[in-house]
Amino acid sequence: MRLTAGIWVSAYLARLRLADIPAFVVRRGDDTAGAVLVKLNTLDGRATCYQRSFDLMTGERCWVELISGDEAKVDEAIARQRSFDPDLWVLEVESREGRHLLDEPGLE
Repeated sequence: MRLTAGIWVSAYLARLRLADIPAFVVRRGDDTAGAVLVKLNTLDGRATCYQRSFDLMTGERCWVELISGDEAKVDEAIARQRSFDPDLWVLEVESREGRHLLDEPGLE
């Protein structure tokens, strides 16, 4: 059974809090079916945006890099995604070390 976007976001933010990684909702999307983008801000002018994807070969859900580089360019890419997806959630994680926990079990 797949979790709704709202429940997944709440659980992810709680997990980040437990790991002392600051994160917040930039844009709230649809609670039931919204897609989620996670922006990792390394606080040095650079960022990476991740989106959840579906691996057709394995049938697994995974997080893939949508764009990485200058934070302003990452923000532009996120704004483009938001312009055609009104249900989109955007989360921002702040970690100088680049920690986002998306690669941990249970977050796919």
